[in-house]
Amino acid sequence: MKQIVKILALLISATVVFSVPAIARERIVFGGGPAGGTFQTVANAIQVYKPIKDMQDVTVKAQSSAGSVENLRKVNSGRMDFATIYSGHVYLGANGQMKNDTKKYTNVRAVAFLYGAPAQLIVRKGSGIKSTRDLVGKRVGVGNAGSGAFANCELFFRHMGVWDTIKRNAMGYNDAAAAFGNNQLDAFWLFTAFPSGAVIMAAQTNDIEMIDLNADAEASGFYKKYPYFTKIAIPAGTYKGVETDTPSFQDSTLWVANKDVPDDVVYNMLAAIFTDEGLAHMVSQKKTFKAMSVKNGIDGIVTPMHPGAIKFWKEKGVI
Repeated sequence: MKQIVKILALLISATVVFSVPAIARERIVFGGGPAGGTFQTVANAIQVYKPIKDMQDVTVKAQSSAGSVENLRKVNSGRMDFATIYSGHVYLGANGQMKNDTKKYTNVRAVAFLYGAPAQLIVRKGSGIKSTRDLVGKRVGVGNAGSGAFANCELFFRHMGVWDTIKRNAMGYNDAAAAFGNNQLDAFWLFTAFPSGAVIMAAQTNDIEMIDLNADAEASGFYKKYPYFTKIAIPAGTYKGVETDTPSFQDSTLWVANKDVPDDVVYNMLAAIFTDEGLAHMVSQKKTFKAMSVKNGIDGIVTPMHPGAIKFWKEKGVI
């Protein structure tokens, strides 16, 4: 009888031991962008960073996407936990002002500033073009149709009242630089990090100037109407022949989260990335990330922040 009791006790004990499941780490999806793009590099870089990989409660999985607008919709619905999104799309989405989409995307919360994409308008030295209003009747490269560059060019030029007065040429940056070099364009527009290879190419075949876009933006109330754009200056010497700083404006690429992501997950991921080691890791993945810093951590954010992010940035003295 004693032997039977011992056997039963062992069986019960074994059942209890084997019925306790291993503690699974929660899968966190970080939305990036198209393969090879900077958005996807952000997601990949965060996924592979060792302190992130070593987090005990979550595992981060980078997921490619079509880009900012898709990320906005998927983060809002909870199909992505984190993502990279332009500040402008977060703002317009929250206010139901996306182009051809009046839905309000109110479940997206800002986490951190990553890097900026500034507007650049290139003209020939001595052309007489000193502001966007001088473009009337001119041949202008406005970016690829459907691109962010094209969309922001249309937004700004419409605001300035010149969109319908110019001879628009929808083309990519390199094609625009080549056309500019062949005297087929009077000016071309970019919305990208500097230095741009296309502008470098244009400066090799022509003496160039850059237009002060900030002056136009300030005088016209552009920042008041579109508060997600921020001021920036493209430093002197960035391009051959441009020996003074060129004021402009930029949209900001943000790290965002769904509002229901736990506060501690957001806080701990920020605490891992925004260290000297974490920022060095990001720069090792792409030099664009030199723009990331604790000091600039909330630049370009004009929409509600995630509570976990608010706690982190308050501790850092940024808020």
